[in-house]
Amino acid sequence: MSEPKTKKTNASVREFLDKVEHPVKRIDSFHLLELMENITGVKPILWGDSIVGFDTYHYVYASGREGDWPITGFSPRKQKLTIYIMNGFANYELLLQNMGKFKVSKSCLYINKLADVKIDVLTEIIKDSVHQMRLKYH
Repeated sequence: MSEPKTKKTNASVREFLDKVEHPVKRIDSFHLLELMENITGVKPILWGDSIVGFDTYHYVYASGREGDWPITGFSPRKQKLTIYIMNGFANYELLLQNMGKFKVSKSCLYINKLADVKIDVLTEIIKDSVHQMRLKYH
């Protein structure tokens, strides 16, 4: 069984975010850092070279593959800010209707900038997701 490629590191999250080239994305990243730290009550950890994660859970797939992953987090990718909502979006359809401009995949919320979304709605989704993940895995 192969090891997960993305793991916790000891690298500085703030130093990583200071190097984000796009100024709006860098500022938004620091806002997300503060928001997620307040929601989770834990310090961020840099996972791999580009994911800022908060708290962890241990997963085991039916295939037997297992590992650890952040309960929530984000990554300031070149194209978009990626926000990780690990329990998916099925429970948030009504909230998403009122959130603004974004795209989603299985557990990723993609936005260009925080100004494109309603922060109170995003906060509610992150809070609930963290709560649901902790109920399930802690």
